[in-house]
Amino acid sequence: MKGKLIVIEGLDGSGKATQTALLCDYIKESGRSYRKLSFPNYESPSSALVKMYLGGELSSKPDGVNPYAAAAFYAVDRCADFLKYWKDEYEGGGLFVSDRYATSNAVYQTSKLPEAQWGDYLRWLEDFEYDKLGVPKPDVVIYLDMDVSVSQQLLSKRYGGDESKKDIHELDVGFLRSCRRTALCAAEALGWHVIRCDDGRQPRSVSDISKDIIEAAKPYL
Repeated sequence: MKGKLIVIEGLDGSGKATQTALLCDYIKESGRSYRKLSFPNYESPSSALVKMYLGGELSSKPDGVNPYAAAAFYAVDRCADFLKYWKDEYEGGGLFVSDRYATSNAVYQTSKLPEAQWGDYLRWLEDFEYDKLGVPKPDVVIYLDMDVSVSQQLLSKRYGGDESKKDIHELDVGFLRSCRRTALCAAEALGWHVIRCDDGRQPRSVSDISKDIIEAAKPYL
């Protein structure tokens, strides 16, 4: 018996952590046990290469590290986390809610390639993580779609206007715009549930977005 895995995905600043927490609150109030996950796992040594990449130690620009290498950094962290912390519980039928997952590679790494290669890369990602490495495939991916201009406002608020706190993804607005395009392509190709989180100028209310997420997640609870 395998468990259930619900993934909340989205660009930096789209509200994933907040919405993941609200979904977990809903599950807890319903009386169902669950475990919350978040990736990368910065508390684990397995995230060392991810930290180097995001910190700009390998390149000052996201596309300075090719999408296959960067995807591997994140994938190894997830695989180690699964094997060490939640494999037995998942295989015993547990429920998991994850803030980011293997799906983040589809969002952030696909955009480094020419559009004609996107389909092949998405197929490679799914085979690499779910088949070769053996991490669980999500039962549902809920993608929080937000215009980059709006998410950048929220990021600036999060960091108190201190741009030095941003990682190399967050600093590169052009890269993030490309990531939004590839995310929506991946959502269509892979069957993700897309929730629009802004009106092009400002975010929707946290509570309204949460209601949409709960409705999308209910069939898997």
